[in-house]
Amino acid sequence: MLRSVLSLKGACLTLQGNAGPVDILQDISLEIEQGESIGLVGPSGSGKSSLLMLMGGLERATGGTVQALEHDLTAMDEDALARFRRGNMGIVFQSFHLIPTMTALENVATPLELAGHRDAFERAEAELEAVGLASRMQHYPAQMSGGEQQRVALARAAAPRPAILLADEPTGNLDGSNGAAIMDLLFGLRDRHGATLVLVTHAPELAARCTRVVHLRDGRIERETRNAEAAQ
Repeated sequence: MLRSVLSLKGACLTLQGNAGPVDILQDISLEIEQGESIGLVGPSGSGKSSLLMLMGGLERATGGTVQALEHDLTAMDEDALARFRRGNMGIVFQSFHLIPTMTALENVATPLELAGHRDAFERAEAELEAVGLASRMQHYPAQMSGGEQQRVALARAAAPRPAILLADEPTGNLDGSNGAAIMDLLFGLRDRHGATLVLVTHAPELAARCTRVVHLRDGRIERETRNAEAAQ
């Protein structure tokens, strides 16, 4: 039975700028069910990445509520949010955010170790193999291409087998062929782990693979569309 995995009700985000408060997101209400894939689209500055950050508890709503897996993120302190993300969310950024002094294997295994998984390295190996990096596990980020680094980031996000996968422009720094490969891997990870996927993208072909697309403009939801083929 489907259940609400992410629930936003009247969520707002206002940040302080040099000229005073700036409304980034206004009155966002959105329900995302288990197993859905949601594309967040809109022009630059429309609030896509900020909305993703609210969903991940990386930004705190200044109004309304944000719930993930029936937990109120707006009521948690930073330590509780970090623990919740570690156990329930995988986040992929456009700029990879790998630790340069760690190998690919260590980058993927370290969050698992911090979460107390005794099989951290075994799981890390399995995820790196799944993204096609079996021969690159002992390489450092500087020894890898952008596409390979993003594969490591995907493996790191998927290794805890999270209920929620969040991706912010996952193909934004990649060329066409690498971007297409990352798209395939991202949706493959979603299917393999049964995760709910939310991604920010400017790429129409990536949004078209999502079951639902949320269009933002000026910090508000302008409309939603459903992709019939992706929903089948």
